[in-house]
Amino acid sequence: MRILVQKFGGSSLTTTKSRNRVVDHIRRERDNGYQVVVVVSAMGRLGDPYATDTLLELIRSESEPLSVREQDLLLACGEIISAITLSALLQQNGISAEAFTGASAGILTNDQFGNALIKDIQPERLRKSLGQGNVAVVAGFQGQTSQGEITTLGRGGSDTTATALGAALKAEYVDIYTDVSGVLTADPRIVARAKPLTTISYAEISNMAREGAKVIHPRAVQFAWQAKLPLRIRSTFSEEIGTIVTDTTMVEVTSERQVMAIAHFNGLTQFTVTMEECSEQEQSKQQLELPLQVFQLLADHAISIDFIHVTQSQINFTVQEQYTTLAVRLLQDHNIRVSVRPNCAKVSVIGGGMNGQPGVMANIVAALTEHHIAILQSADSNTTIWLLIDQKQMEDAVRTLHEKFNLHK
Repeated sequence: MRILVQKFGGSSLTTTKSRNRVVDHIRRERDNGYQVVVVVSAMGRLGDPYATDTLLELIRSESEPLSVREQDLLLACGEIISAITLSALLQQNGISAEAFTGASAGILTNDQFGNALIKDIQPERLRKSLGQGNVAVVAGFQGQTSQGEITTLGRGGSDTTATALGAALKAEYVDIYTDVSGVLTADPRIVARAKPLTTISYAEISNMAREGAKVIHPRAVQFAWQAKLPLRIRSTFSEEIGTIVTDTTMVEVTSERQVMAIAHFNGLTQFTVTMEECSEQEQSKQQLELPLQVFQLLADHAISIDFIHVTQSQINFTVQEQYTTLAVRLLQDHNIRVSVRPNCAKVSVIGGGMNGQPGVMANIVAALTEHHIAILQSADSNTTIWLLIDQKQMEDAVRTLHEKFNLHK
């Protein structure tokens, strides 16, 4: 079987017009000889009747909050409504279809309600339905534990459903349909001349997704990457192929393509933990023990940290702003000297072509210096250079770097 998985987000399912465009995309791929699995999100955004955030609002006013287990039972309803609605619409348009929950599609998860991880996929019922000539319409964002409990996969979980099913079914492609025409070189709300990318590697889009670009969830990329499953990021409202995400060896990397995109992430606080002044012997002991004490303390309270930099005299890292007060209190309660710098942002310069190429960091520093933008901290990998800057200068930094590397061309 030639199988194609299509995922449609909430904005693609909100109106009659957009749902009819979804039907057109499904019909086209069936006419191209594919057996089609469609994964759907809940319809719309906050305020729309069946959107995930609207369902959450139903219970936020209650004096006794629901357990995470019962909350998952509620939130799973939005995607189930979408699946049944789309299945009915397909049948009205002469296309045989069958709706599935995450559980009936064979998605097995652990029991971490609200942010469950997929443990296994048993897609036999989907294969049988496809063999009968149906379009299989699957409710995204959800699965089932070994005890039969309904779970949800966390924000962006429908993307993860789509790529996990694509890997299990050995699909030729997974198409992620959004309201943009592919992956752009920067956020178009900041950079007016942001340009769609025709191809991008798994590593590059994974870093973009983790650093603020909302085109696909990072966990979804991991499933596709491990299975070497090509993705296409496409627009529901266009026939264009969009951006193809595939293995690095299949993507041309040239010196002209050192940098692919600029991403950003707001709302960070920079922490600086300073070593105490003491004797040389005590200093050596402190250098070994203090990092462990700091990191273990934050880990024990489920506080995620980033931008980690440890030297002989201090420890630097960042925390998301909602955890700042708790992290400061924990450290001070343990007599750990800490200073914080709130209102920071991370700007990421992403591109597989810059690995081993001299001058990239020099160009970054030159561009930011010219615009009086200070780098508070930096880190790098083979495909990304991360910069911590003042949040007030974030938009200027993104535009400056986009222009410096000619990403608009």
